[in-house]
Amino acid sequence: MAPAAINEPPRLDVAALKAAAGPQAPVVDLRSFAHFNNTPGIGTEFRAAGDYRDKSGKPILALRDILDDPASLRALGRLVSERGVVFFRDADISTDEQLKLVHALGLLGGKPETSGLHVNPCTAPGQKEGDEVARISNNYVFGEKFKRDQSTMLLRRVGKLSWHSDITYEPVPSDYACLTIRTVPETGGDTLWASAYDAFDRLSPPMRKFLEGLTALHKGVGFIQLARKFGIPEFRENRGSPENVGQALEAVHPVVRTHPITGWKGLFVNREFTQRIVELTPYESDQLLEFLFNHISDNQDIQVRFRWEPHSVAIWDNRCTFHTATFDLDNNVREGTRGLSLGEKPYLDPNSLTRREALEKQGVKPQS
Repeated sequence: MAPAAINEPPRLDVAALKAAAGPQAPVVDLRSFAHFNNTPGIGTEFRAAGDYRDKSGKPILALRDILDDPASLRALGRLVSERGVVFFRDADISTDEQLKLVHALGLLGGKPETSGLHVNPCTAPGQKEGDEVARISNNYVFGEKFKRDQSTMLLRRVGKLSWHSDITYEPVPSDYACLTIRTVPETGGDTLWASAYDAFDRLSPPMRKFLEGLTALHKGVGFIQLARKFGIPEFRENRGSPENVGQALEAVHPVVRTHPITGWKGLFVNREFTQRIVELTPYESDQLLEFLFNHISDNQDIQVRFRWEPHSVAIWDNRCTFHTATFDLDNNVREGTRGLSLGEKPYLDPNSLTRREALEKQGVKPQS
């Protein structure tokens, strides 16, 4: 992929894309393909060709087959927003296809046309893979090999401290993300996701009501420290949205947000970026956030764990999930590429429902 201009998303014909997935388009049900739910509440995986475990007799869905099909992509976006994260095996896609995929999912989901793809605030313009491609590596950062005896992240090896939703320090954070690990370790380096829907649903009604009246400050502290360490004089401007500018790398968001596609409420704080609750005293904020962070990381039954294989792809919705990698790689190398679409400014609709409430209203008994 050639270096891209700042904030230049993949060239997609937005009008044609939306028209092709409009009211006259065929309704696509991706659940008619061979798949399974990883857990009751989060995660759906589509079977790969030749998977001996599949006894359903349903056809195989190959990710590559729907990359240029707007109706199928719209259905995929809806599924990702409902299930939090969707996995494909044996889906070898290029970085350019990753970017086009998440950008199309966002546009088909109704994101503002001013929202493109995120640009890392620390990257120099015109990097080899393109400005919007994030290189995920336990071996290198900005082309410099990790000094493992000096890396706080690698030394602490405490995965619960790294739970996050991507780039919530931006005024317009991410909707969809796509990650593929291109150098797969022999063992270790799994990724875990947790459901923000279930995290909120499992709080008591009085606690949910209290949280709905709060906002939180999110700040990219890790990027600020990284810039200082590598001598980066200033952060990139115009990071995928006209509102994602400036050097502060901070934003205030509601503690509970409504998902614009599902209409479900979800918890929207994370240990990596959320600094404080605006309306509370520092002591109250620290205590409440620690409770919420532990609520996310310690409830294994709102989580799914994914072991990477060559050509595996994960697509998730940052508006309703948290995720973290495991730091158990030792000398194994784990490297991949990720694309982030930008969505809308987070908001809370007080009339929206929790996932459980919405499903029960539809006569569906929630599985989690």
